[in-house]
Amino acid sequence: HHLPRPPTPPPSLRCVPLCTYTPNPTSSIMADLTVDAVSSGASDTIPIRAGELKKGHYVMLKGFPCKIIDLSTSKTGKHGHAKANITGVDIFTGNKYMDVSPTSHTMSAPVVKTMDWTLMDVNHEDTNDKGHVATSLMNDDGDSREDLFIPTDGEYARMIEEFEGGELEITVNVTSACGTDK
Repeated sequence: HHLPRPPTPPPSLRCVPLCTYTPNPTSSIMADLTVDAVSSGASDTIPIRAGELKKGHYVMLKGFPCKIIDLSTSKTGKHGHAKANITGVDIFTGNKYMDVSPTSHTMSAPVVKTMDWTLMDVNHEDTNDKGHVATSLMNDDGDSREDLFIPTDGEYARMIEEFEGGELEITVNVTSACGTDK
């Protein structure tokens, strides 16, 4: 049974997961795999005080789920409050965002989840507006999804050919946050 596919998200919500594949039992190669995903779900965030943030934590900056790459605090004047200067990288696009917040103020942190999926099939008949082909994925619990697309050019063409020839198993690590998958 197939449910209708939700509309493709705007480019800012598309994602770039890591794909691991093994051409033979003795070698392992890592490749960046660009995929488009559609996920239904509400924005999942939790409150966190700006003063509790640390480098490597996730936080919403300018409305985007980011991983903190730089964090400093500064005191502003005699009666001022300490401020957190936060720099983060969007976990889906790699864009850098900066924000300043009093350390006592509450910010939002995205709930970030990761899951491994095994590539089961590539559907060359189903393509998105970029010409990327649909995939069928399955996780260890037997759940499946068909909302991720992969490109068919360059290294991906070789990966797909080896996968369809039975020479290759591909595992896709999908990161989910704020209703988007990477």
